Amino acid sequence: MTGTFMFPRNAFLGFDHIFDELEKITNHANDSYPPHNVIKHEDGKYDIELAIAGFSKDDIDIQVKDHVLTIKGERGPRRNQDAYVHKGISGRKFMKSFRLSEYADVTGADMTDGILTVNIEVILPEEKRPRKINIGQNEEKNDSNNSKSELLTENN
Repeated sequence: MTGTFMFPRNAFLGFDHIFDELEKITNHANDSYPPHNVIKHEDGKYDIELAIAGFSKDDIDIQVKDHVLTIKGERGPRRNQDAYVHKGISGRKFMKSFRLSEYADVTGADMTDGILTVNIEVILPEEKRPRKINIGQNEEKNDSNNSKSELLTENN
């Protein structure tokens, strides 16, 4: 890609997916429709809220593919366009994408009073969670290793 991202890509082999993602973020940094909020509730739980007044549940499509949450909205005109004296509520189609972390999962979505809320939870697998290392347990392992090595030398 030859976009506006100014890094010497040829100096970083195997990082094309990262450069592509950064370029995509740069290109869509000014996309502000529909406005949205990201709310963190507690460890690992988030909500994304989109202000989508005038859209019904049938007008909205939510998908997750390859750790990318994509929300699309498209609706037809609500009334004859000539009837408007002033039209300030946008009803144009939109597409918003959010990059999710490796362990993030979309757990649900709801729409109330023109606000679409998408629930996300980050669930780390047990092997990725921090664990406490007790001091002094290494001696027991060393003692059992020494007795095994002594048994091996006695048989030789």
